[in-house]
Amino acid sequence: MKKIISLLFLFSVLLVNAQDKKEQLKSRIVETSCGQCRFGMEGRECELAIRIDGKSYFVDGTSIDAHGDAHAGDGFCTTIRKAEVVGEIIDNRCKVSSFKLIPLKK
Repeated sequence: MKKIISLLFLFSVLLVNAQDKKEQLKSRIVETSCGQCRFGMEGRECELAIRIDGKSYFVDGTSIDAHGDAHAGDGFCTTIRKAEVVGEIIDNRCKVSSFKLIPLKK
């Protein structure tokens, strides 16, 4: 009986460790822009993305249109901006809980 309980415990520990790891992002300054137009990502339409250490991720939790006209002179489809982001990388997408666009310097 002790062997069975020990095996069940060991099996449950292995299952917990086999879960997909999530990369938690603390408040961090990242590059942000249109994934298709500026970062060369595959997609069907203009979609907000961030770039961390040279790797790009589409963003969930805010949209490209929530931050002004994407096709304006300072929009995401024409320029790469900076943003302060809090979130986590899940399934190769960034799920943000906070996204603050940093104003351009004049």
